[in-house]
Amino acid sequence: MNDLVLSQTNGVPIPDGPPVLGLTNAEARSRLEQYGPNALPQPYAPSLAAVFLRQFLSPLIYILVFAAVVSLALGDAKDALFIGVVLVINGIIGAAQEHSAGRAAAALRNLEEPHASVVRDGAQCRIDARELVPGDLVLLEAGARVPADIQLLLSEDLQCDESLLTGESRPVKKRPSSSGAETGPDVAYAGSMITRGRGRGVVVSTGGATEIGKIAEEIGRRSISKPPLLIRLERFSRMIAIAVCLAILLLVAVGLLRDILYRDLFMLAVGLAVSAIPEGLPVAISVALAIGMRRMARVNVIVRKMPAMESLGSCTMIATDKTGTLTMNELTVTDILLPDGTRLKCEAGQDLDACSIVSPHGDNVQASLRASALLKAASLPNEGRLFKERESWSRHGDPVDVALLAAARKGGIEQEEIATHYPLITRIPYEPDLKYAASFHRRKGRVRIFVKGAPETLIAMASQMDADGRPLPIDGEFLLRQKEDLAGMGLRVLAFAQAEIDTTPDDGYAHHHLVDLTFLGMAGMQDPVRPEVPNAIRDCYRAGIEVAMVTGDDPRTASVIAEQAGFVFNPDQVVTGEAVRRAEQEGEAALDKLTRHARIFARVDPAQKLSIVLSLSRNGHFVAVTGDGVNDAPALKHAHVGVAMGRAGTDIAKESADIVVTDDNFASIVNGILEGRVAYANIRKVVFMLVSTGAAEVVLFLLAMPMGLPMPLLAVQLLWLNLVTNGIQDVALAAEAAEGDELRHPPRRPNEPILDRVMIRRIWHSVLVMGVGGFAVFYWLLQQGYPVEQARNSLLLLFVLFENFQVFNSRSEHLSVFRQRLFANPLLVLGVLGAQALHIGAMYIPGLSDTLQIAPVSLREWGMLLLLAATLLVSMEFEKWRERRKASRQ
Repeated sequence: MNDLVLSQTNGVPIPDGPPVLGLTNAEARSRLEQYGPNALPQPYAPSLAAVFLRQFLSPLIYILVFAAVVSLALGDAKDALFIGVVLVINGIIGAAQEHSAGRAAAALRNLEEPHASVVRDGAQCRIDARELVPGDLVLLEAGARVPADIQLLLSEDLQCDESLLTGESRPVKKRPSSSGAETGPDVAYAGSMITRGRGRGVVVSTGGATEIGKIAEEIGRRSISKPPLLIRLERFSRMIAIAVCLAILLLVAVGLLRDILYRDLFMLAVGLAVSAIPEGLPVAISVALAIGMRRMARVNVIVRKMPAMESLGSCTMIATDKTGTLTMNELTVTDILLPDGTRLKCEAGQDLDACSIVSPHGDNVQASLRASALLKAASLPNEGRLFKERESWSRHGDPVDVALLAAARKGGIEQEEIATHYPLITRIPYEPDLKYAASFHRRKGRVRIFVKGAPETLIAMASQMDADGRPLPIDGEFLLRQKEDLAGMGLRVLAFAQAEIDTTPDDGYAHHHLVDLTFLGMAGMQDPVRPEVPNAIRDCYRAGIEVAMVTGDDPRTASVIAEQAGFVFNPDQVVTGEAVRRAEQEGEAALDKLTRHARIFARVDPAQKLSIVLSLSRNGHFVAVTGDGVNDAPALKHAHVGVAMGRAGTDIAKESADIVVTDDNFASIVNGILEGRVAYANIRKVVFMLVSTGAAEVVLFLLAMPMGLPMPLLAVQLLWLNLVTNGIQDVALAAEAAEGDELRHPPRRPNEPILDRVMIRRIWHSVLVMGVGGFAVFYWLLQQGYPVEQARNSLLLLFVLFENFQVFNSRSEHLSVFRQRLFANPLLVLGVLGAQALHIGAMYIPGLSDTLQIAPVSLREWGMLLLLAATLLVSMEFEKWRERRKASRQ
């Protein structure tokens, strides 16, 4: 083939060019101008100002802004300043968390090979991979990363690891192009790693036109899912907005009936709005999430986007990748089967010195001795390398060869040492057509042959089999049944044999010597499940979280790994990418029906993984997606929460995800779920605290108006109450620790509001005590002839005391205050003392006391108000006791 004609690359025809001489430098420069550099396009990154302004797009924020503007228009600069400070702090915190968003596609650059070997003007040279153009003739070799999508012209046992793109754990055999197609086994894709062999090919796509570039384009789109916390807060904000508007309309109607002046009525409406709006909620939520983020970091879970932490705790479904997430992401010998039927286990683990060959009968030393002949045959016809550098193991070569060397080391056989006892004469390298590899070694004046390969091939070459050192006539049917048993476990099976012959220096050593072999046994290999995964899966089920596997591997392998990992599923819940494709063609309803039942998705491509995640979301799940490869990035970006692996994960996976697990441990995800649930529980506690006190203030206003009483509290007093005294305590409440039962109940329903029936009932109980009780005190004081300023002063102190008791009531939705350790959250105790100290100090500080219109009170008044506030504690304790009793009966 003297000329190469490509019909289309990067969407533009390429002129014919000689594949031996490659492009000329002039032609390469021309094409570089035409197609641009071999780099992925940078996504649009919003400015920091735009990110900051985006933090104010919330109904709750709109109300606060309106209240600040109205206060400023009425000359109440202090009120407006209080609200403005809250808004700015919330905006800064949110903007800081989102400043690094939108860099996912740029991280794909780290997967590109910085240089490439090409032929230009008939000479081989190395160039910057960014300068590659369609039509370039590229040379590929083992250990390098493919720099662009390349159509192969020549392949010498070329294999590529495409797991980052496809999720398939086995290397893909590549063959030279014969059809001119631009996809399939004759194309080496950008970003894949060459694990074996060498090749030559022509660049057909560069930059954004490559397969990896298409994924980058998908990632660059805006995520179509929202964290559940944001969804719930939006609903909550709308509810608060509606409630405030209704309360204000009611107040205005009453005021008009009583012929109140418009200005006074407007001031009452502003006071009511300030009472109803939980101004401190944005800051308190940010603090709760920030504390949760620090706690997650202690369990190896790094949160990149603050709301995602609660999302992980709220997830009802984990759609997990297999390779590198559930498994160790390395081919490992797990089973050794000897010809007499004895099965030995090969322990899995990162530290090979701590692993061994294990006998089911417990005699591990004897197990290693029985497997020694097989392990020698695994080590000698082996071109891989396995060596220890400091505290970690380095692996080079074909994954199968490396896995065999690791198994041999576990059995006490080191390749370097045994090679000195068996000097190498020659090798027969592995070829797909031969289906075996062999090596010839000198040993005590004779030649020893060691062979590894497909079981069927070696059984046909052998005349006998080893039975614990005794040769027996080979039983081919029995051995083939053993092989099928291993394959049925989802294992990749390799057989081993040996022979001894006289030296034949004249005719050399070759294929014709591989006869009358002694069959030594078989080894089953797979990417093993991480040891901690089964317990983590069980914890998920115990916590009411479903788990689905989404992988590019074949269904049998996926099913076996799922069983070993502890998945609970039926055979009809295993579906393939082809079934997903047919369902997609029928429409969303068909796909949703499929994903509603299926739990193992095998042979799926990256686009299908995203479709599956979106379908699970439509089925009512809050979906957490785990993964580590480029193929996982779109799903990580668009799921409710994306969880990337920190060690084995690619940069694109980490940048696309909301959460990164630093130790690649599935169990860490469960710990993250626990902390996420704690964070959401703390948010609920803060919401209960703020809404109950705010609602009590609204009731106080609505009761005072029809009675013709003056405003019970001024707007500035309400802001002091809600933002300062209450603000200190609700921030401390956000630091509550776990109660211990977080993983013993299912996740909250996806459509469950923050204010559920239990919380609403408790809020009404609190409102009756605080609102009605506060009104009664205010009314009584006025009736006793107290000036309105002094009555407000006492009422404000009463509400500060109400808040002190309510914060302890809010620590648990079920447990009694008296069953919780007081100093389990020392910040809360300090917060309560600090709130009181601030209010007492404000009574005595000139200027501040005048602004707030408050003054010191007598010890007698202190005692009376303290007793009245304590009724709130008694009321809530009775309510909790009644609910616990009802639950125990049920």
